[in-house]
Amino acid sequence: MTTVERTVLGVGIDRVDGGQKASGSAPYSGDVTYPGLVHAVLVRSTIAAGRIAAIDASGAEEVPGVLAVVTHENAPRVQRSPATPLWRQPPAPLQRTDIVHHGQYVAMVVADTVEQATEAARLVEVAYEPAEAVVRLDDPRAVDVEDPYGSDQTRGDSAAGLADADVVIDAQYTTPDETNNPMGLFATVAAWDGDRLTVHDTTQWPDSTRNALAGAFGVPESGVRVLAPFVGGGFGAGLRVWPHVILAAMAARVVGRPVKLMLTRPQMFTGIGHRPATIQRIRLGARRDGTLTAIEHESVQPSAIDDDNIVESVTTVSSVGYACPNVTTRDRLRRLNVPVPTSMRGPGDAQGHFGLECALDELAYELGIDPLELRMRNYAEEHPQLRLPWSSKALRRCYELGAERFGWWERDPQPRSMRRGDTLIGYGMAGVTFFWFQQPCEARATIDREGRAFVRSAATDIGTGTYTVMTQLSADRLGLRVDQVRMGLGDTELPSAPMQGGSGMTASLGSAIHDAAGNLIAAFLDLVADDIASPLRGLTAADVVAVDGRLQRRDDPAAGESYREMLDRHDLPDLTADGSAVPAKPEELGLAPAGPFAARFAEVHVDADLGRISVARLVTVVDAGRILNPKTARSQIIGGAVGGIGMALLEETVTDPGTGRIVNATFGDYLIAVNADVPDLDVSFVGDPDRFNPVGVKGVGEIGLVGVAPAIANAVFHATGRRIRTLPLTLDKLL
Repeated sequence: MTTVERTVLGVGIDRVDGGQKASGSAPYSGDVTYPGLVHAVLVRSTIAAGRIAAIDASGAEEVPGVLAVVTHENAPRVQRSPATPLWRQPPAPLQRTDIVHHGQYVAMVVADTVEQATEAARLVEVAYEPAEAVVRLDDPRAVDVEDPYGSDQTRGDSAAGLADADVVIDAQYTTPDETNNPMGLFATVAAWDGDRLTVHDTTQWPDSTRNALAGAFGVPESGVRVLAPFVGGGFGAGLRVWPHVILAAMAARVVGRPVKLMLTRPQMFTGIGHRPATIQRIRLGARRDGTLTAIEHESVQPSAIDDDNIVESVTTVSSVGYACPNVTTRDRLRRLNVPVPTSMRGPGDAQGHFGLECALDELAYELGIDPLELRMRNYAEEHPQLRLPWSSKALRRCYELGAERFGWWERDPQPRSMRRGDTLIGYGMAGVTFFWFQQPCEARATIDREGRAFVRSAATDIGTGTYTVMTQLSADRLGLRVDQVRMGLGDTELPSAPMQGGSGMTASLGSAIHDAAGNLIAAFLDLVADDIASPLRGLTAADVVAVDGRLQRRDDPAAGESYREMLDRHDLPDLTADGSAVPAKPEELGLAPAGPFAARFAEVHVDADLGRISVARLVTVVDAGRILNPKTARSQIIGGAVGGIGMALLEETVTDPGTGRIVNATFGDYLIAVNADVPDLDVSFVGDPDRFNPVGVKGVGEIGLVGVAPAIANAVFHATGRRIRTLPLTLDKLL
């Protein structure tokens, strides 16, 4: 390991983009302006099912400053955007009369100012022919749809395993709809120049947005540029190309001027997805010694009437989390008159872990075995489904260190046995096995005569610290200081990149940058391959190390020269190399790709008379492979844990069953964890570099949330003796 590696990677440096964000100079899409910029405001449906009978826009058109009122009657025809490798985009907006959810866009007003457009939007009159809506997941009228992606898993014979069990747990767990709710409102600015379109968007996947816009408007992808250098949070809401993005580009084409469209907070609840609710049935079979004999995990979740189905893999954790010979998992969809669901931080696993980890807690109490010991006895030493060694796994160490830091073994295991005055005290825990995700990615690296590097890719940074850790990685690989590296992100004119989601960006982009930097070093060696003045003549990349802005012989550190010297001597302003990364396949490496693992330990306090629940402590130990920056990694775990507390105790998107209207679509009504709800959070990292990518990393963006809710729910049971199987855990369920 070189000196640079010891001082650049693994160091908790401040965010390299922190100054821009603190000063307000970071360019978010909502801040962008153009000469002659005008504003679009959307009109939403007030019914959940039926059709538009008539629209009267005459009142709106008379408002001063109004340039256009666009409805299904006069909207340009656009195509549904093409599918990504992961899902199809939502249907094209303003192309039909049928209404499939409350809040569906039925008109758009474009005016000189946002105030004029907002006033005119209020004057658009829409007459409907309503139909009966189905909005509840447990409504018997709802139509079931099989998982189109075939994510169900089976091994062994779960029915036989249950029959052979000494103890069987059979329980239903439910989680509600939740809404992503990033603080920043989503905004799109669109400007046409002939058939060329430039869009500034709140997106977690610029390349996907470019492809969707090109497909919708029938223009070449090369004629669309999408910029998202900074994204004010997304939590999954920015992964798909939502109707308002298409509408902003449509408005700009209709009026022939640049258009800004910024959603309101209520529109954020219906227009950019949400975490889908689940109804889960879990059956666990075990012998008296705690050995699992069977797991059956079934889940149903909502799908929008006209969506081509994102399926949250809610039950996947039950197929990979523990060693069990007989497992059956099944995910189903149920079509409802609801807005299109989408991924939300920890998609599927957040809900699935709640069901499985609570069921394991129930099993532990039924058997009289400590909940942590039960998990240890069913520890999966290899991938249970693939029967391959994990690329890395330190979950056992997570359990051990977490129990030690929390003081787990000091608890009285008897429910309702620990109290302080009128306060009941409970300890609960959960294990976490998060999915692995990595996609192909490209990057480009340049070094100039000043010895500075410019590294870039179309990937975004949604606040996770991508700018910072990729700057550190680039500096490490090229032997530079952090302040000698500039990172360019969020522009589709840069090398293509996957979505910032699935906790896969660090592995995907990091591997591409690793390759680009290696290729750049090789390019410098090619430059001096026949240079008699160079001490590096005839060497290969394996013969040198990059340190302090220079390449030097591995066997003779005094023999080397700087990037600047090589460029000067060959009269070149800079040198550039591209890199790419394609995830390996398990069979190629003989390894099962491992996502991050974690252990959660929670202490809750419950008012014995009022049922009020508060989280007093939360200890998290994570195996995330190589940690490039412990400060930003810890920040991600803390932020996720705050979301997990919200999931456990507060968050629920409430839909009126009669109208299909979301009744708490504001920050005043939708409860989110705030400072008073969050205790000091203890976070530790363990584990070795992962073997499935050259950087050795695993994602930390989502595992911070997963497992928090079941740990808290299990602690509530220990405190009160009451088992709550429905989120959120509210005091009325304890009274």
